Amino acid sequence: MATSFFQSIFYPSEIGALIQYKFFRPSPNRVIPPEQKAKVRCYEFLNKTSRSFATVIKELDDDIRDAVCIFYLVLRGLDTIEDDMSIPIEKKEPLLRNFCKTIYKKGWTFDENGPNEKDRQLLVEFDVVIDEFLGLGKKFQDVIVDITDKMGNGMADYAKDAAYNKYGVITNKDFDKYCHYVAGLVGIGLSSLFSTSGLEKPELAKEIELSNSMGLFLQKTNIIRDYLDDLLVNRRFWPKEIWSKYVDDLADLRKPGNEKKAIDCLSTIVLNALQHAPECLTYLNKLQNKSIFSFCAIPQVMAIATLALLFKNYNVYTSVVKIRKGETVKLILKCTNIFEVANIFRYYARVIIQKNDSKDPNFMKISVACGKIEQWCQTNLPDIDSYSSSQQDNDIMMFLIGFILSAFAAYLLYYVNQEHLDYKGRETLDVFD
Repeated sequence: MATSFFQSIFYPSEIGALIQYKFFRPSPNRVIPPEQKAKVRCYEFLNKTSRSFATVIKELDDDIRDAVCIFYLVLRGLDTIEDDMSIPIEKKEPLLRNFCKTIYKKGWTFDENGPNEKDRQLLVEFDVVIDEFLGLGKKFQDVIVDITDKMGNGMADYAKDAAYNKYGVITNKDFDKYCHYVAGLVGIGLSSLFSTSGLEKPELAKEIELSNSMGLFLQKTNIIRDYLDDLLVNRRFWPKEIWSKYVDDLADLRKPGNEKKAIDCLSTIVLNALQHAPECLTYLNKLQNKSIFSFCAIPQVMAIATLALLFKNYNVYTSVVKIRKGETVKLILKCTNIFEVANIFRYYARVIIQKNDSKDPNFMKISVACGKIEQWCQTNLPDIDSYSSSQQDNDIMMFLIGFILSAFAAYLLYYVNQEHLDYKGRETLDVFD
């Protein structure tokens, strides 16, 4: 908390958001009976594998929360097998293709992941996930099995693909296809779960393209952000069709002297992700249930904020770039309705436009992509400007509270440093005396 506080010291509204989130935001008071050991363990794994997803999943309504939790853990288990490069393809392929059947095998576990695989313990104790899966209603089981089947076969196809294993993703079409298998299918599955639960209209399950775009927008943003981490373990997800316009090898983007090419390449792949933003807003605008809306909206606003930070940012090639915790919390608190979320998208689209450079080969295309977000807001939410004006008083109050807290924190930091220096000074004098 203290680190997050000081990172946001020059952003008073974020200070206010951090205080509000930590001390005044009601948290879901849902206690799992201790005798339900398998369910307790599943939620422990949820917390370990993804703290961010765990938070939003646990705030879903009772009718859908457990199904989404198990859906996530099943796919995380599948992904842990796919990610592990120490598993030979002869063993990996059937594991991936048959995983949709494996989740019906009571007592099944897997302990053959490499020792450094982050989520290997999930598979070591996967029998608890299977127990909870088998306890779900058949309507939820059918959705989870269908998506697991499609994702497992898609992953197996890529694992066998010699060109993919040597060069990574080749074309932009391949990029969309890969992201569909690992994330778009998640969006499609979630839409089906939402509709099946009765919390959303049955028609939502038929919005295949919109659901797919929700996943692609998140996955592409993560792939852009994780350039360095993936490169260090020889995983290449940036499509060759994009980076080969600028360098001979993906790793060359990091080489001294290639800075201009690296930034231009970055803008090209950011543009590729940005095209999904209007469809994400269209999907969110169809949601009715408040908890489902927040669950879906929070990752999307994080994605658009991250894209704005990544755009024209050479640090992508030297480190993992992430938005501040204070900014994250501020965005979470605002994800209450489509007007707030649309305003967030519009704000970060304007940030990208401000950073856009007329010398960039994608200058016009990026301007058009950002303009489509503005156009979506004006067309679908004609009252958005008046809504924005009505929210300014709350934002000003949050800013003032944050400003006061920031000033106090700055004074406290100065005071502590002065005391530290004064103490050190006395200590030095004692030594020389």
